[in-house]
Amino acid sequence: MIFRLTITLLAAMACLPSWVAGQQAPVYADGALSTAVELRNCSAVNSRMREFSPAFYEGGIVYVASRRGGPVDRKTGEPYFDLYFAELAPDGMPRRGKPFSLNINTPLHEGPASFTRDGRYAYFTRNNTTASGARQSDDEDVVRLKIYEAERGPVDWINIKELPFNSDDYSAAYPSITPDGNRLFFASDMPGGYGGYDLYMVERRADTWSKPINLGPEINTAADEGFPFYHPDGTLFFASNGHGSMGGLDLFMIDMSGRVWGKVQNLGEPFNSPADDFGLIINKDGTRGYFSSNRPGGEGKDDIYLFQALPGVAIQTRTRLLDARFITYDEETGLRVPEVGLRIFEKSGAGFMEGETFYEIELVPVAPGSKEMMFRLVPKDPDEAGAPVVITDANGEATYELKGDRQYLIIAARDGYEPAEVTYSTEGEEGRQTIRIGLRRDDDCVVVAGVVLAAHLEQGLPGARVRLVNQANGQQIVLRTDDKGTFDYCLPKGDTWLIEAEKDGYQKAVQTLPAERTRREYRIELELRLDPIALNIMQLDSLDGPLKQGTVFVLEHIYYDFNDYSIKEGAARELDRLAELMRQYPGMEIELIAHTDSRGTKEYNLALSLKRAEAARQYLIAKGIEPHRIQAFGFGESQLRNHCADGVPCTEEEHAYNRRTEVRIVKMDQPIDIRFAGDRSDQ
Repeated sequence: MIFRLTITLLAAMACLPSWVAGQQAPVYADGALSTAVELRNCSAVNSRMREFSPAFYEGGIVYVASRRGGPVDRKTGEPYFDLYFAELAPDGMPRRGKPFSLNINTPLHEGPASFTRDGRYAYFTRNNTTASGARQSDDEDVVRLKIYEAERGPVDWINIKELPFNSDDYSAAYPSITPDGNRLFFASDMPGGYGGYDLYMVERRADTWSKPINLGPEINTAADEGFPFYHPDGTLFFASNGHGSMGGLDLFMIDMSGRVWGKVQNLGEPFNSPADDFGLIINKDGTRGYFSSNRPGGEGKDDIYLFQALPGVAIQTRTRLLDARFITYDEETGLRVPEVGLRIFEKSGAGFMEGETFYEIELVPVAPGSKEMMFRLVPKDPDEAGAPVVITDANGEATYELKGDRQYLIIAARDGYEPAEVTYSTEGEEGRQTIRIGLRRDDDCVVVAGVVLAAHLEQGLPGARVRLVNQANGQQIVLRTDDKGTFDYCLPKGDTWLIEAEKDGYQKAVQTLPAERTRREYRIELELRLDPIALNIMQLDSLDGPLKQGTVFVLEHIYYDFNDYSIKEGAARELDRLAELMRQYPGMEIELIAHTDSRGTKEYNLALSLKRAEAARQYLIAKGIEPHRIQAFGFGESQLRNHCADGVPCTEEEHAYNRRTEVRIVKMDQPIDIRFAGDRSDQ
């Protein structure tokens, strides 16, 4: 059975002949009429092996497939699984797939993935591994499954880490993240469940996750449940071989949009068959989706199918979704106000769903001077109500999906303005909604909004320490930048403030805000650029303290032939030492950033630097370093270290000073001490 093959991620399924038109979709629990759907085998991505569990991503789908021509898992006799990406044609059919990510795909199994609405974070299944990347078995010689998180980087996925509820003693797999990224559904055979694999949910708690919550006997059975997909309207789709399935795994749904959940419903034909049917996803409008099946007539063992509603109808999901456009503006000037955080609360029969945590109860007079008292709900500070679900853009606008026939409370908050409350009803509404929210300025402070950047990479530095010092009275305020490297604070007006930013591996940056600016302006935007502390690899012996994430050091002595990017054999002693270091510390991941001097055109130098960085990367790979641990970038002549720009007479030594390859540590599982020295370079 599929859930028992924990070593392989699963043993998936196959599909149907080309077009099967006119078959009936199920009658949903709210009484919606059945709708005609069409099925089509996605032959461009399917093969004689296994393709299954698609996920929507960036105008295409990311799916699991047997590795093309790759090694075979000796436990199952089948190729390992990787994640692949396929763009979608206008008719919804996936085009030919290609490997999704060098950093996520490994020599072992990678399984079903899920992405946040903004595409910034990915969650995926992978074999349990040791720190060195080897497959790790438990006491029963079973390799369990774990769920990992990855963040989208400038080139590939980065910051890959396993989630805290994983275990070496049981599996956690098949993640489905809600669009806002705050809840994650998954399957697990952890102790205490109702059957083999059960469905669980965790909630985001600041920078970690809650303990897993079993979804209960309404969903979980004595058999197996898995492959969850959470639709934005609050419907959870999943696969199960319980609930009286038609045969093997069937597709089911349950409405989770309210406080009281609906009943589990079998999707019926054509989605389900006597074979295994699983891994369903459906678009926001209910007009198109995909699922996996091993039914007869497919291309291989498991195939992916496209399903879509016939013209003029939609597959009914539980709740109507309405696109809402929010506009935030200054009530005094009428101008749009950007970067306003919106917290949106849905009203239930007993009040707002988050009312118990968002409101405090206060006893107040019925009228001024009255002895008769009454209870009143008083909103807490917006920051106590959790993170905003959406933030308005530079034009003071934001979009969000509201459910039809509901009532909402919307709290708008931004430094420099008083929080604003708006109630809004979607009862009887159709089409796109426009909600305008006016804000009143708080005149007691000036908003300082800043970003701390890594000067050499032009990207924000998360976790940088920002200190704001009042030059008049010595008052100090200490902040940390968010995951985008930004910070903001509302400072008292009329004083001079010193702003300092610092982060390990970088030089401190300082700016002064004079009193005349804090007195007359409502909002001040700052940009603090931190230069990396670039150490020559020859200086590492004298480094005070261990190397840590963010540390930058310089390789100045990698030798190339003139106008070439091939590294000379025996002329890369610093790279040899770097390879030795990376073998010693397998958790270390780096960026190689190559620079040239100014001679030649900017275009030529940019291309040459990228080739040289890639040559250094390939050199390290040839030395046995895993490719996903090294990223290569070329900056050409854009970051000269001296005055030798175009047209400036310089000696060969001065030009050579600009030719170097920087190594930036982007991940380090443990701080390490370094002890070695090195030599010099040539263009």
